Amino acid sequence: MAKRGLTKKQQSFVDLYLQNPDMNATECVRQSEYNTKYPDKVANILLENVRVVEAIRKAQARRSARTEITQDMVLKELAKIGFTDMRNYTTWGANGVILKQSDELTPEQTAAISEVSETISKDGGSIKFKLHDKVSALEKIGRHLGMFNDKLQLDGEGLNIHVTIEKAEKE
Repeated sequence: MAKRGLTKKQQSFVDLYLQNPDMNATECVRQSEYNTKYPDKVANILLENVRVVEAIRKAQARRSARTEITQDMVLKELAKIGFTDMRNYTTWGANGVILKQSDELTPEQTAAISEVSETISKDGGSIKFKLHDKVSALEKIGRHLGMFNDKLQLDGEGLNIHVTIEKAEKE
């Protein structure tokens, strides 16, 4: 009876895929034990392999259980960033820009703040206020919800696989 597990190369790909923050399958093929001129094609083949997809799904489920971090939690954090509004933090007009006091902000609002710093010099000073990248957060939410065409959903259990398609090099 043939072994029904993953090959060494497939396991290498799965391990890298789970560590890749962008879940970019093509990049994972490049970094894995596969030696190919066409990593995008190999990535597509791997992501169509039932055993590979199942190994990724199971590993993601184990990681979620182990860390107690759910997709809902991640989406809620991204939503705090993606749907924030600068008017929640400042007022501006003819008298300049005024930051709201930190105790006036909700925990959701403070989660969207990337940086607050103040520089003071003999000639005056400045305040730098920066929010996390709103567009990036919205893009990640949109990808998770399947709003964009560069994402391939492989099963109905929430496993979403990102595949980057590149043109094959001519030999």
